[in-house]
Amino acid sequence: MNFLKLTAAFALTANAAFAETEITFWHAMGGALGETVNAIAEDFNASQDDYTITPVFKGTYEEALTAGIAAFRAGEQPNILQVFDAGAATVIGAKGATVPVQDLLETNGVDFDINDYISGVRYFYADSDGKMIGMPFNSSSPIMYYNADALEAAGVTPPKTWEEFQTVTAPALKEAGYTALAQSHLPWIFTENFMSRHNLPFATNNNGYDGADGTKILVNNDAIKNHFKAVRSWQDDGFFEWFGTGWSDNQTPFEEGKVAIWLGSSGSFGGLAKKGLPFEFSATYLPYWEAVTREPKQTFIGGASLFAMAGKSDEENTATAAFFEFLTKPETQVFWHKETGYVPITTAAYDLAKAEGYYQEAPAAEVGIQQLSLPAGENTKGYRMGFYVQIRDVMNREYGRILTGETDVDTAFANIEEEANGLLARFAKTQN
Repeated sequence: MNFLKLTAAFALTANAAFAETEITFWHAMGGALGETVNAIAEDFNASQDDYTITPVFKGTYEEALTAGIAAFRAGEQPNILQVFDAGAATVIGAKGATVPVQDLLETNGVDFDINDYISGVRYFYADSDGKMIGMPFNSSSPIMYYNADALEAAGVTPPKTWEEFQTVTAPALKEAGYTALAQSHLPWIFTENFMSRHNLPFATNNNGYDGADGTKILVNNDAIKNHFKAVRSWQDDGFFEWFGTGWSDNQTPFEEGKVAIWLGSSGSFGGLAKKGLPFEFSATYLPYWEAVTREPKQTFIGGASLFAMAGKSDEENTATAAFFEFLTKPETQVFWHKETGYVPITTAAYDLAKAEGYYQEAPAAEVGIQQLSLPAGENTKGYRMGFYVQIRDVMNREYGRILTGETDVDTAFANIEEEANGLLARFAKTQN
């Protein structure tokens, strides 16, 4: 009996010694994106015997962030939490909530060099000193998709500048029977990346990266107000149409062939390609105003990042580091890129996709990467503003009022400035 007990005890000890470390990953990728996340997790689990990761879908970006915050307060946080761009400041600003990804990787012996990442990807989820805090994951850039058949029928090429759009491209497309332009996500494309493309400061304190105290938004400036005044005039002239705040509200008319040019996400390429649109389409860079700059810059990423949550054991943190290392392998990134349309986050992955000839068969899939790799400027790495989800809501409300004729541009931007700065001041108090 004693021998049997000893044998059983040994077996339990051996099983404990060789048990896989289990970690959880909460995300907001539904549908086909969620299936791709599951496939990556399965590949990671199959690639080694030490760790097991379990992805858990937690709803929308906002729902996933809310669930993650609530779980952290209850001491039940996942190992990895996906947080979207507008929510990054909330997580980064929560003291002790996360382990910076750069520290996590270096502590666990994983080689890390931020310069290995594509230029427009590197610093969005970094601190003011350039240390990467969150691991970029589903990264994308706003780009200009166009119906090649429509442009050919109108006898025009994709516009490089907004001046060219309003004087040449739009009138010709209207004459050919098309609405020239629609776009999805006015804050992301016509505000945040408008500022980056033109290298304009978006907020004080180094666009918010140097701290929340005293940070004020700088959106109430002549360059962007003149842009919205032009957009409003394009609407009156039948060159531009706004179909609502929903992403698909504005994408669908492009897919139906009614709108010739759509400003959307580089991450939309995979879905557009799989739908088999009834026309040839391609993509190119976002236009810029030559009156504002003769040297247009790169855009920065949207999408979301993965944060390693604090309060976990060394063994679990090692497992999280191993997953991040697997996730950034060129082969994994190229799989993610091809399946979803999101950009590969490292230059090694981009080089692999080129070597495989992917962009020869799908040139539009490269545009987001190329735009993120354009020359950088002082104001192109992104922004770090707290309560930015609510600030975007204010923007969407005021932009909607502009485009429905309820208010004028100057009044709308004054309202955005006042309410946004009030939210930023409230956020700063939570950091003290």
